[in-house]
Amino acid sequence: MSWEKEAEEIHLRRKLAKQQGGEEGVKRQHEKGRLTIRERIEGLADQGSFREMGEGAGVPEFNEDGSLKDFQPANYVLGFAKVKGRRIVVGGEDFTLKGGSPNPAGLRKSVYAEDMALKYKVPLVRLHEGGGGSVAGSGGSKPARPVGDPVFARSRFLSIAEVVGMVPVATAALGPVAGMPAARLVASHFSVMAENAQVIIAGPHVVKRAMNEDVTKEELGGPQVHAKSGVIDNVAKTEEDALAEIARFLSYMPDNVWQLPPYEEPEDTPERMEEKLLSIVPKERRKPFQMRAVLKAVLDKGSFFEMTKKYGPSLITGLARLNGHSVGVIANDCMFYAGAMTADAAQKLRRFVDMCNTFNLPVLSFVDEPGFMIGSASEKAGTIRYGTSAIAAVMQSRVPWASVIVHKVFGVAGAAHFAPDSFVLSWPSAETGALPVEGGVAVAFARQLAEAEDPEALRLEIEQKLAASQSPFPRAEGFSVHELIDPRETRPRLCEWLDWVHPTRDLDLGPYKVTMRP
Repeated sequence: MSWEKEAEEIHLRRKLAKQQGGEEGVKRQHEKGRLTIRERIEGLADQGSFREMGEGAGVPEFNEDGSLKDFQPANYVLGFAKVKGRRIVVGGEDFTLKGGSPNPAGLRKSVYAEDMALKYKVPLVRLHEGGGGSVAGSGGSKPARPVGDPVFARSRFLSIAEVVGMVPVATAALGPVAGMPAARLVASHFSVMAENAQVIIAGPHVVKRAMNEDVTKEELGGPQVHAKSGVIDNVAKTEEDALAEIARFLSYMPDNVWQLPPYEEPEDTPERMEEKLLSIVPKERRKPFQMRAVLKAVLDKGSFFEMTKKYGPSLITGLARLNGHSVGVIANDCMFYAGAMTADAAQKLRRFVDMCNTFNLPVLSFVDEPGFMIGSASEKAGTIRYGTSAIAAVMQSRVPWASVIVHKVFGVAGAAHFAPDSFVLSWPSAETGALPVEGGVAVAFARQLAEAEDPEALRLEIEQKLAASQSPFPRAEGFSVHELIDPRETRPRLCEWLDWVHPTRDLDLGPYKVTMRP
C-alpha cells in the first residue's frame, strides 16, 4: 500500500489551480489588454524563482464516486520569489476569478501576505486588480446569517500597518482596483499605476446611487486623476513597465529596517566635475533653470529614479546612487511656483523623508526654496500646517543629510531642507534671508515707495542693495555653511562626505569584529 492515489490528487489539484478562471476567464483578461496574475509574477520575478504558497487553497468539486472533478483555486496568488537575486514576497488578486473580489481562501491568503513579509523580513510586492467584498445576505426572504469576524479576531489592518514600518512595500494598480485592494495599494512606500488601470473607493454605479454623480471609472480614478492627487507615485505606460519600475525601486532599498541599502559598484567616478554646473543657474536672479540638470550632473550617471513627479510638482523627490550608494534626493523645481512649498509638496516631502528615515537612506537636498506658497488658495489648502509638519519630520530624521544651497533659501519653509546635523554646501549663486528681496522691499519700504517721485526707480535701487547683502560670502566667512564651493566641485564633495558618514568599514570591537557591509 502507498499514498500514490492521494499524491496524484495533489498534483491534479495543482494543475487545475494553474488554470485560474479557465480558458474563457483568461481569454477575457487578455482581450482587455491585461496580463493574468501569474503572468505578472512571472514578468517581475527572476526566471524560475517563484515558489507559491497555498497552492491547495480553494474549493474542490467531486464526482458522485468521490473522485476529484474540478478545483476552483483561491483567487489570490501568493508566494516567494527573487528579483535580481534578492528575495521578496509577492502576491496579487486573480481577476479571472470573481473579478478579483476575494473568495474565502483568497481572502485568507491576501491577509497572510503581510505576515509572510514580516516573518521573513523581506520586501513585499502586491500586484492589484480587483474589488473588495460583496453585499451580505442572500437577497431572499430568509434572514442572512451573522457576518463579520469574531470579537477576538486580529484586525486585518494590523499587519498592513506593521509591514510598512519593517520592510519595503511596493504595489501596482494593473486594472480596476477598489475597496480593500485600493487601501492596500496605497499602504506602501512606492505605488505605480498602468495607464489602463483605475483606483477608486467605490465604482460608478455606487457613486451614481449615493451622490447622483454620473462618471466613468476613468473619470473617478484614472491615471490622469491620481498622478496629481498623490494616491499613486508613478504612472507606467504598460504593465511590463510598471513591473520594471517596482524592480528598480527595490534595487535601492534594503530588505528591512535592520539592514543598510544595497551597494552597487559604480561605473561613474567620484571625481567627475561637470563644467555646465558653473553656468546652470542664471546670473539674472529671477530667471528659472532646470534643477533636474543639476541632479543629472551630480548623481551617478543614469541612477536617478524620480517618484511622485506630478503631485506637488514644485518639489522633486526620488532615489539615486552616489558613488554606488543608495540615497534619497529632494530638490526644488523653480519651473513650478518658483519652487515654493505648496500643501501638496509638503505632504509629499514628509512621506518621502519618513521613508528615507525608515530604511536608512542618506538624504541629499538641493535647495532653491523661496518659501511657502502664498495667496488665498494656499491658505485654504492649509499649507502652513502641512509645511510645519514636513519640517518636523525633517527635524526628527536620524539619517545623514547633505544640503546644497543652489539658489534661494527664504522663509520658514527653508528649514525643511536642513536636518539638525546637515552637512551644508553653498554655491556662489545662493541667496538667503527671511524674505525674497522683492517681497521684503514691498513690505518694509511701502511708505517710502508710496511717497517717492519715481517709485519704480527707488524700488530697483533698494532691491539691488538688498540683493548684494544676501551674498553667500558673508555666510561662509561666518561659518554659517560648512563650505562655499565652486559648483563643479559638488559631486566630489558629496562623494567624500558620504564616505565619511557611511558605515562601510569593519568595526574593531576588541574580541569582536562587526562588518557593516559585505
